[in-house]
Amino acid sequence: MSTLLKNATIIDANSPYHNQKKDILISDGKLEKIANSIPQKDNYTVIDLENLHVSSGWFDTSVSLGEPGFEERETIKHGLQVAAKSGFTSIAVNANTDPVIDSKSDVEFLISKAFNSPTKLYPIAALTKESKGVEISEMYDMQQSGAIAFGDYNKPIENDNLMKIALLYAQNFDGLVLSFPKNNSIAGDGIANEGINSTKLGLKGNPALAEHIQIARDLFLLEYTGGKLHIPTISTAKSMNLIKEAKKKGLKVTCSASVHHLTLTDYELHSFDSNFKTNPPLRTKDDVKALQKGVETGVIDIITSDHNPIDIEHKKVEFSEAKEGTIGLESAFGAVNSILDLEDLINCFTTKPKTIFGIENHSIQEGNIADITLFNPETETIFTHKNILSTSKNSAFINKKLKGEVYGIFANNQLTLNK
Repeated sequence: MSTLLKNATIIDANSPYHNQKKDILISDGKLEKIANSIPQKDNYTVIDLENLHVSSGWFDTSVSLGEPGFEERETIKHGLQVAAKSGFTSIAVNANTDPVIDSKSDVEFLISKAFNSPTKLYPIAALTKESKGVEISEMYDMQQSGAIAFGDYNKPIENDNLMKIALLYAQNFDGLVLSFPKNNSIAGDGIANEGINSTKLGLKGNPALAEHIQIARDLFLLEYTGGKLHIPTISTAKSMNLIKEAKKKGLKVTCSASVHHLTLTDYELHSFDSNFKTNPPLRTKDDVKALQKGVETGVIDIITSDHNPIDIEHKKVEFSEAKEGTIGLESAFGAVNSILDLEDLINCFTTKPKTIFGIENHSIQEGNIADITLFNPETETIFTHKNILSTSKNSAFINKKLKGEVYGIFANNQLTLNK
């Protein structure tokens, strides 16, 4: 079976066809031919969509699903379908399950559950046993089983020496260590960005300082140990500047920003809508602008949805009692495409995250494996409940204007379309 994409504008800086409109013929899971015009045949599945654009497949580096343990929030099978229809041909899945993904068998379980899915699943294994921050997990064994990085999702490593040991140990097998940017002693039980809005609303403040101190500590440790460190979901201008200076020193540090931290501010909390309760908390307008600039200048390497489904019993409650997190796969492209240059966005969805996490990037060239995302960057829509594909509905982007439409993906020799 062959699939023919008609009049597709290719957005792929690694492709000789970058910014060109071409027909693309896919046969047996590979890009057989790319030309100005390819004649249709009876046995072709023809895809001819309005303003069709394609890029190499998108990769989301921070996705929480639920299974095992929290299947009511999201199962692996359904979560991968959501990811595919949201444009992601691969996702890195966090270890915040029950049990926590902290053993070889746990990693193998996740991978087996994703077998033959169009979207490929890559486990991020826990950095410490049960993500308790006390003892290093069996990192090497888990990497041998398919884990691509190690981190305790949304939990900081408070023990300085433990982080030092992790950075040293991971170098034996070129492992990537993730460190969540939060100092619990400073943050306390704060639930909103400490500032004007938290004061007005009477919400306990989580100061940006809690993020800065943790990042500074990790950068000092990295300078001492060497190795590779990734700091996920930074949320402030100061955090970005700390990482920028570390990169200038030649440290192997990378970072990501979530879609919601790139687009939403703590002013949203005036509604007391618990969908805006995130970790880190939403920050100020100045922070949002600085993070956007960080993407443009390359200081921020990755954009992630930080997709975190929470069931209604734990989300639709009083703001102070609600669990932190928002789903984001379905709205990720439309939200950041509204405020960022398309090529910057695609780079932070494809080449950069795949390079950092050690995943092969299949550029759009004849003979390569077909691993591509199909989209229209121009349409404008209002994101509503009917656009939510996830089992959990805790989206911070409900009733927000989004730009662009994801048509689907072609990956793992399978075509997945939204229409």
